[in-house]
Parts: sequence; C-alpha cells; structure tokens
Amino acid sequence: MKHKKLAKELGLSDVYAIATGAMFSSGFFLLPGLAAAETGPSVVLAYLVSGIIVLPTMFSVAELATALPRSGGTYYIIDRSLGPMLGTIGGFGSWLALVLKSAFALIGMGAYISIFYEVDILYVAIFLTIVFGILNVVGAKETTWLQKVLVAALVTIMFFYIIQGVFEVFSMDVFAVAEKQFTPFFTEGVFGFFATVGMVFVSYAGLTKVASIAEEVKNPDRNIPLGMFLAIGTAVIVYVVGVYIMVALLDPAAFREDLTPVATAGEVFLDWLPEPGGLILVVVAAVAAFASTGNAGIMSASRYPMAMARDKLVNKHFATVGKLGTPHWSVLGTVGLMLFFLLAFNVAEVAKLASAFQLLLFGLLNLSVIVMRESRIEEYDPGFKSPWYPWIQIAGIILSIILIFEMGVLSILFTVAVSVASIIWYKYYAEANVERQGAIYHVHARLGEHKDHGLEGEMRNILREKGLRQEDPYEELISRADVLEYSSDIDYKVIIEEASQKLADKMGFSLEKLTKMFMTSDDYTAIPIAEGVALNHARIDEKISPEMVLVRIKEGYSDRKILSSTSEDDDESKLHSIIFFVSSKENSGQHLRILAHIAEMVGSKSFLERWCNADSEEELREILLRDERFIRITLNPDDTTQQYIGKMIKEVSFPGQSLITIIRRKGEIKIPHGITVLQEGDELSIIGEIEDIDELKEMLKK
Repeated sequence: MKHKKLAKELGLSDVYAIATGAMFSSGFFLLPGLAAAETGPSVVLAYLVSGIIVLPTMFSVAELATALPRSGGTYYIIDRSLGPMLGTIGGFGSWLALVLKSAFALIGMGAYISIFYEVDILYVAIFLTIVFGILNVVGAKETTWLQKVLVAALVTIMFFYIIQGVFEVFSMDVFAVAEKQFTPFFTEGVFGFFATVGMVFVSYAGLTKVASIAEEVKNPDRNIPLGMFLAIGTAVIVYVVGVYIMVALLDPAAFREDLTPVATAGEVFLDWLPEPGGLILVVVAAVAAFASTGNAGIMSASRYPMAMARDKLVNKHFATVGKLGTPHWSVLGTVGLMLFFLLAFNVAEVAKLASAFQLLLFGLLNLSVIVMRESRIEEYDPGFKSPWYPWIQIAGIILSIILIFEMGVLSILFTVAVSVASIIWYKYYAEANVERQGAIYHVHARLGEHKDHGLEGEMRNILREKGLRQEDPYEELISRADVLEYSSDIDYKVIIEEASQKLADKMGFSLEKLTKMFMTSDDYTAIPIAEGVALNHARIDEKISPEMVLVRIKEGYSDRKILSSTSEDDDESKLHSIIFFVSSKENSGQHLRILAHIAEMVGSKSFLERWCNADSEEELREILLRDERFIRITLNPDDTTQQYIGKMIKEVSFPGQSLITIIRRKGEIKIPHGITVLQEGDELSIIGEIEDIDELKEMLKK
C-alpha cells in the first residue's frame, strides 16, 4: 500500500521552535528547587553536565534524521537499524513517553494560569489538549506558526530575565555571594550530584523529538542539525545561567522547597517593574513554555503511530493523511490517549516513570549509528555526520545505562513493562505482516549472513526525495557531457567502446579497464531506470571528477542484453537513451545522489518525447538540467543582453557563482574559456544556484 507523504513545509525556524519548545517546561519552571535539594548549589553544574551528556545523542539523532528523514523519528530510526521488534518497543515507548510529558506540561500550564485566575487545573489541561489537537489536525504549518510565536515569547522573556538577573548578581559583592550561597558546593557529595544529573538530564530529552517530523522539513540535511544545535545552545544558556541566578539570590532552604523558583527569583530583581509586572512576565514565559511543550509534543507524538501504521505494526488507518495534509487519525489517537491519562492517573507521577525509557531510547539511538555505519549500506548518506565516531556513540550508550540506574526501581520496572508489552504486541499482532529486518542484517552479512535488500531500496527512495546537495556538480557534469547518436541497428558493444573512449580521454583512465567494467561486471550492467532509458554506471578507485556520456537512439534500440530487467513479453520495449556515468569510489554518496537525481529527471512524463524530438546536443543536455538552476539566453543588440556582446567571458559578471557552460554559435557548439569573446547571436547556456538564476532573469527583464 502506498501512503501519501506529508508536505515539506517546515524550515529552520520551525525546527528550532519545535526542538526548543520541547525542552522548556518543568525542567526549568518546576525542577530547579527540587534538584537543589539533592545536591545543593552544584545544581548549576548538574544542568551544565546534563547539557554536555546529551551531546552524543544529539549528534547521533542529527546524523540519523538527515539520513532517514521520515515521520516516526526514534521509532523509524530504531526499526530500520536494529529491526522491527526493537522498533516496536521504540515506537510504543516514544509515543507513550511523549504523550505523558505533553499531558504533564499542560497540567503545569494550568497551574501557572491558576496564579491569576481561580480555575480547575485538570479542566484547563483537558481544554488545552483538545485545542492543540484541533490545531494539529488543521495543518503542520499552522501548528508550527503557533509554536514559533510561543517560543519567540519564551526565549525573549527568558533572555530578558537572565540579563536582569545577572546585573542583579553582579551589582552585589560577587565573592560574598559565592561564599554565602555556593558553600558547600556539593551538599550531598559526589553520589548526590550524579543522581541530580540524572534527574535534570531529562530536561533536555525533548531535543531529539524533532526527528519525528523530519519528513516535513525542507532541506533536512541543513535545517535539522542546525536547528538542533541552536536549540541546545539556547537551552544550556537559559538553564545554567537561570539556575545560577536562582541559587545566588534565593535563600537556600526556601529555594529547595520552592515549586516556582523562577517566579520567586524574578520578584527579587524585577521589583522595578510596576507591580505585579515581574510576576506577569514570568507567568507569561511559563505558560508559553508549557504550551510549546504540549503543542510540539502532540505534533511529534502523532507521527509515531502514523509511521508504525505505514509499516503494518498498528492499524493502517493511523497512516491516513487527510485533505488538510495531516495524519488526522494519528493526531486524534494521540489526543485521546492524553485525555485518558489526564482523567485516569496522576500524570505528574506517571510522567516521571517514563524518564528511564527516554534514556533507553537514547542508548538505542547511539547504537543505531554504529549499526548503520558498520552495515556499509551505500545508500546510507547522512547530510550530517557525527564527529568522533564511534567513541562518542559508545560514550552515549554507557552514560544512558549509568543514568537509567539513577532513575530508581519504579522507573526501571515501567521501562521493562512497556518493553515486554511491545514485544508481545509485535509477536502476536505484527510479526506476520513484516518482512524487513533492519540494517543489523547488513552487519550480519559481513559475517556471512543475510541482507535486508528492501532497506537498500527504501533508502534509495530517500536519496531521490532529498535531492542533490549544493556541492554536487550535477549541472557541470551534464553541461560537459559528450553526446553520441546512433541508429537502431548498432551493436551495444560498439556503444560501450565509443562511450568508454570518450570517458577515458577525459579522465586519463585505462580504456581497456573502463570498457571491461561496462561490459562484464554485473554491478555495472546497464539497467532500465525509466521508460526508454537505461543507465550504465561505474566507480573507479582513482580520484577523478565525475564524467558522463549521453547516448541517443531516436528510432529505439531493442537489444535484450540491456533490456534484461524488463518484461520478456514486452516486445515493444525499446531504448532511446543510454546514460554512461563514472565517478570515484571516494565519494560513493555523491555518486548515489546523482544516480537518484538522474532517475528522477528521466522519470518525468515528458522526458522521452522531448529527448527524441531534441534538435541538438545542447537541447539534449538541457533536458537533463534542473529548470530552476538553468537559463539559456541569446545575445541580441536590441535588448539587455547587448551588454555582453564583444566581451571576453572573464570580463562578464553574472550573479553569484553562475557559469556559462555551453556556447552555441552558428549551429556549432563551443566550449567556453575565459578569453572567449562573446558575439551577437550567441546562445549561452548558464547554470547557477536558484537565487542567482532568478536574479539574472530579473536583470535581463530590465
């Protein structure tokens, strides 16, 4: 069953808002005083250490989410790397933990609202759950618009808060403050400190939830890691500096019993505002924080059942994307589960139990990077690669295990119970529907076991959807490609020999070796990739620039040697295009991205007709160029292009890095050089970045 994909509507600001909003709530507005009771003034250091400890998992998630940008985040990543049984545990556990955290956040929001208005906190939380649920059904863009407003208000107020707090502290005798408020630094010793690190660590757990909406992110290779880095930077600054201010200004005994330490500290140094201006600011920030956590939580959580339904682990209706472009059944199921927990349990107590499960997931995510890297799947092509592999992943796994044991017996039992229930569900409901095995089988394959070939195909589709990266020289490659024309009675061996000659001349590579690659290796046999189009590609050990030869056979070619993968009953199948592509083994990711993009270009409905009707080599090349990155102009003395006539190319200035790749002059093709003088009537093929080509088009209109 083919499922409708979610629209890519989310940019960098959306990713930042979701990641930041998912981290701020109880971790800052409720927890600091309780954490200080466990370790004293060293609670400031505990927040800093926790922010550092989360970095291995952040790096791992940034890598995995750019390689596997699919809804379901943690579930999808664990499923595709470690297999569907662990994926089921990750899916149900992530969904449950995030639902509980979101419900708890809305309880906290109700508590802060009740400071000014006498309301029933539970009813407020239920009402807000329904409102945010409706908003998430309406659309991702509308949801993230609200998220950005909430996070903007939160971050603005918090930075104002900490700036005012820092001024207050430094207006006092800093050394006296340090001696009075920060001594002794570790009130409960080293063990108390590390127990506190485990307690506050979950304050940063929301950072990784951005992976669950990766499918909806534009340019995920850039926006996901950058958004996460900006979010963790914001969180560490606000947490560490904010908690430092609380410790410095509040009475230690009172602070350790205070459930609203942000508001209490604010009353100390925001007293210059009209009463009760300081309290109002803090309450607005708290409400924005809890609301952003609840809103982002519903959005992220709803993607887990959707992804699991796509994979036949739960009912297929959860995968349905409605007319509004959102997984409405999955959103409604998530909201329903939140309402159930709000009405049936003490959410604050149950939400704490989910902390150990979050740490288990962190350990599995770090393990997933190791499995994906060691699987050696060529299609695994993350836009961001974690530094210090594999040591930082190993550190992340070890730290997760250590912190799990700091969570207490009940949290560990909760994690075990959810895991066992998920395994039972998988064995008795889903296993019969599932054929994939995950990248772990590719690690087995290196030891002589089986591969999961379906995963390779799935990841090839991801490569195609993600498209080319900015550094990929696709336009230059097409622009300098040689073009060969043949009649339908040509021998395929002749095509290979002549294409190989062209490529060998350009690369300075052995003609004999290249010809042999194209003719004898199963891996490099030409394969049909679209109607009337076949591809023959090779990778060589030497460091070379990628090169390509385009072959056109207008009347069609029906040699069965290169049509072996088409239906034997289809006698009408003919090739009109054969594309030969060679690159270096040093850059296999780029090779695969270019192959995926070629497949996308030739798969368009009009490709074959345009290809067969093209009048020149230049037109054939242009058919394979991306329209938004390409423009062709004719130099005419009667329009704006006259400014280029008579100039050498090196004297011509185009926007950005735009380049003239081909000059067509009086029916002949000329390769441009810096000293080439442009003449009236020249047709110039120009490539560049989208914004540069748009700017050039505007220039030529004037």
